[in-house]
Amino acid sequence: MGSSSYLFILTFLLLLPTAFSILLRGTRRPGTVWPYYAKRLLSSPEQVLYYRLVKALPQYEIFAQVQISRILGIKKGVRYRAWLNRIDRLSADFVVCRKDSSIVAVVELDDSSHEAPSRRKTDAKKDRALGAAGLPVIRWQTRDMPDISTIRTHRAWGDPASR
Repeated sequence: MGSSSYLFILTFLLLLPTAFSILLRGTRRPGTVWPYYAKRLLSSPEQVLYYRLVKALPQYEIFAQVQISRILGIKKGVRYRAWLNRIDRLSADFVVCRKDSSIVAVVELDDSSHEAPSRRKTDAKKDRALGAAGLPVIRWQTRDMPDISTIRTHRAWGDPASR
């Protein structure tokens, strides 16, 4: 290879990062249209369960799709970032709270995708984290979704006579 070939390759390698940077800059321009659209917060089965929870438990507040990191704190004296990373991308389908925002229980609605080994592992990690904080986790299957009466009488809400 001659010196002109080396010069061409060197020029190409020097200009490549600049060209790449120019291409990426297009996504940061003020007039660039971002590729997002609004999605439904709840799936159809989750909507059904949400309204059943609201009707069955009027003494509580029901919150949907809550990040686990919003309901669990991390104790001092441990590697904060490492423990946060364990729960960072996990969410609870529903969080049942008293009127003072203290948590009564977390409700999960599992469809057939939760039978996959990777989902079972994620569910186990979520259950372990919530259990470590003393929060009960109620898991119901979409194929066997509870009715209002079953929800109302679940043991997680305590003694029905005290309500």
